[in-house]
Amino acid sequence: MPDFVREIPEGDTRERMVCATCGHIDYQNPRIIVGSVVARGEAVLLCRRAIEPRRGFWTLPAGFLELGETAEQGAAREAWEEARATIAFDGLLAVYSITRIGQVQLIFRARFADAEARFAAGPESEEVRLFAWDAIPWPEIAFPSVRWALEAWHAGATAPLGAPAGNPAEGL
Repeated sequence: MPDFVREIPEGDTRERMVCATCGHIDYQNPRIIVGSVVARGEAVLLCRRAIEPRRGFWTLPAGFLELGETAEQGAAREAWEEARATIAFDGLLAVYSITRIGQVQLIFRARFADAEARFAAGPESEEVRLFAWDAIPWPEIAFPSVRWALEAWHAGATAPLGAPAGNPAEGL
């Protein structure tokens, strides 16, 4: 196993992990998270997490984008995996850059693709429910970006989408 050292490679401006034997640079880049605020009328779909981190807390159907997927395909897959919901997209709601955990999150505004709005808990969810705005369990929301996305949705739930929301000042 080669030994890696932290150094600034020639022509670069940041420290990187570099193989001491061959000079290979191991670039560490942010991970892309995709998800959706799925709404039916005035209610939004939330999933109670069955996995860590934040098991038992409520979140949007979201997760890591896989290689070979578009952002929309990934968000649709996550909605199916976590909430057994088939969704249709209205557009990009928000883009959050969360540097402290190395993530870029793309959150879509979506709705159920079927008129019945069918959903059920998938393997990563203990429970899945539609919540009216005033009934959202705010103290039990899993992550700050879920709160940000819900607030962005609420601010323009039925309006045409414009530029996506970004990090709030306290989220940088």
